[in-house]
Amino acid sequence: MNADLFISYAWTSPEHREWVRLLASQLHLLGYEIKIDEAVDYGSSLNGFMQEVIDAKHVLLIIDENYVDRADNKPESGVGIETKWISSVFKDKQATWLSVVFVRNPDHNMPAWLVDYNPKGFNFNSNPDKNRFPGSYQIDEIWRWIEGLPADKTNVVPLAEVRKRAARIERIDALRDPGNYANPALEGRVTFKHNDHIDYTIGYGEYEFKIHFSSRSGNSVYVYKDSGLKAVGLITSPNYDPLTVDSYLRHGRTAEPVVGQSVVLMNAHGALCIITIDEVQSEVNEVAYVSAHVTFAYKVLTK
Repeated sequence: MNADLFISYAWTSPEHREWVRLLASQLHLLGYEIKIDEAVDYGSSLNGFMQEVIDAKHVLLIIDENYVDRADNKPESGVGIETKWISSVFKDKQATWLSVVFVRNPDHNMPAWLVDYNPKGFNFNSNPDKNRFPGSYQIDEIWRWIEGLPADKTNVVPLAEVRKRAARIERIDALRDPGNYANPALEGRVTFKHNDHIDYTIGYGEYEFKIHFSSRSGNSVYVYKDSGLKAVGLITSPNYDPLTVDSYLRHGRTAEPVVGQSVVLMNAHGALCIITIDEVQSEVNEVAYVSAHVTFAYKVLTK
């Protein structure tokens, strides 16, 4: 997958490398695929750095004073090699393809080849004497550049609101994750909020059963064969023999157990499972909301 953003910078110091990595992490948290130049193979102009740059949707140069010196005076350095390839493809790209970040560079110096182009720049210089440090405002500016948003912020949605919306989506997606509604154990007891997901999966392989419930009454539920089961059946005798429990299977779509009753399930492999309904809770749609759920014990028969 092509990177959303390729970041080029000079390895000026361990502190500078750490700063660049933190910036990349912040942009990654906004949802972007970030490529850092130090992870690129310089050995081939086709398969290494040049291809990575060409394919990137945007390129960001982190320009400190050392970056300028290496770009202008040290063609064999990493920055020098990057400058060669970036400058060779820049003229064929849209003006919004490349931007620069000024850090530890109060005069906003740029490599000589870039001066005439005057690309959009972001000021990340610190001024501790005046208690000025880069932060969320500059991150917001980079985000707007990547997204192609106008400088006019009349209709701006704050990043805090964007993250809040993303959190809402993620929480709902997490609730939908099938892994929340599955247990590979062959025997156990579980409470399942059956309005939150279509089925609950127990067992694994040939002993897997997807069980679909819905509310029926205050002490009863429907158990369906709709989720890949071949048959279901209500066990009507409290003293059933597990060896002959398949005699309770029926051709119908559902079984309708009340609390305390058991149901036999048969899956597509012909394996059997017995579930016993321990509790049924209907939805309570009041201030103190309660989700509809069923608590059941289960045992997969392996013999």
